[in-house]
Amino acid sequence: MFPKIGPPDGADTAWMLVAFALVLLMTPALGLFYGGMVRSKSVLNMMMMCLSAIPIVWIVWVVFGYSLAFGADEGGVIGNPLTFAGLRGLFGDYGPAGADTVHMPLVGDIPAVLFVAFQAGFAMVTVALIAGAVADRMRFVSWLIFAGLWATLVYIPVAHWVFSAPGMTSQNGGWIVSHLKAIDFAGGTVVEINSGASALVIALLLGRRAGWPKDPMRPHNLPFVMLGAGLLWFGWFGFNAGSTLAANGSAALIAVNTLGAGAMSMVSWLVVEKYRHGRPTSFGAASGVVAGLVAITPSCSAVTPIGALIVGAVAGAVSSYAIELKYRWRYDDSLDVVGVHFVSGVVGTLMIGLVASSSAPAGVDGLFYGGGFDQLWRQAVAVIVVCAYAAGVTAIIGLALKYTIGLRAERQHEMDGIDDGQHAETAYDFHSPRGGRVDLPG
Repeated sequence: MFPKIGPPDGADTAWMLVAFALVLLMTPALGLFYGGMVRSKSVLNMMMMCLSAIPIVWIVWVVFGYSLAFGADEGGVIGNPLTFAGLRGLFGDYGPAGADTVHMPLVGDIPAVLFVAFQAGFAMVTVALIAGAVADRMRFVSWLIFAGLWATLVYIPVAHWVFSAPGMTSQNGGWIVSHLKAIDFAGGTVVEINSGASALVIALLLGRRAGWPKDPMRPHNLPFVMLGAGLLWFGWFGFNAGSTLAANGSAALIAVNTLGAGAMSMVSWLVVEKYRHGRPTSFGAASGVVAGLVAITPSCSAVTPIGALIVGAVAGAVSSYAIELKYRWRYDDSLDVVGVHFVSGVVGTLMIGLVASSSAPAGVDGLFYGGGFDQLWRQAVAVIVVCAYAAGVTAIIGLALKYTIGLRAERQHEMDGIDDGQHAETAYDFHSPRGGRVDLPG
């Protein structure tokens, strides 16, 4: 019977309430990170795209999404949409005064409804990640519809494959975790590769921004970018360490690995940037941190602290080179979702097959620790399948929207500013109360 019934553990529940809040913080933090990276005439639209992922995903999640992801397994491919529809049977039994009874539905040792909310946070930030590839040019209404369809048809099935482990809320579990036995502790495939591959497809369907790459499109507010990166780093401790669903030693090691990979990736990115361009930048520092956090997400339970440093070093260096591929191959991935999230997600997922250590909680040795190629090929299959599925289904969704309601905003809206064109707002009022323009410094 899933979920199991029993008394929740107080310490684990307290930790997971904090972890849930940290994960939820990541979506507005991403809005701040992305918002600083776009031009001033696009910042509100970008923040709106990120923030809107929260209500869209939550509605889908409560009505049927959680059940599709974690309901009774159907052939390792999807959960039964009726098992927990409307969160039926997941929010316990309360006494006449509203007090918790001793026994309630659990996932692990925490209330099942808390697990529902924690996992919803993963889906929210994954949907929001795609917004970075379509900055400055996508209709907001089309984005809202795309977000709901993508969460349902792309994110949720892959989440079932990877996160629905046997013994949680599904008796059998998804095929990647149960049969392939690839390791993806907190979402290298589900979150990063999934969103990165989809971002590339939707960016190609939309086409390039007006004026790109000839016109300069610099970040308008680098302090936003730095602050957003810092808040993402903070939230990532809940994202990774919270995935243990317990306040224990594994969570502590995973938190340490999350810190180490982000730190090392920042250094690695800056070293490459200094070598290639002569100067380390704040923009590079923020991007480097995120690249390392992306890479350690799947591998945080499989590597030692030294392994986490190696994962971070590789991710920072590789992604620092990868973000420039869009200029060579002429695809307009506005905010480097492909170069950072997809590439670092692939790096982190594959590095498990190389530097995993059986002394870490996952208990598997990679190639460099004497484990041979066994884990590496499993990781590679997971990467390839998730990438192909995400790209294929996203193309279907994108083409359906493009030839029905349309994907791209009007050209005049792009030129004047997507904030004004789509929302009739501007982030910054550069006019005095009497109608005269304020003289800006510099």
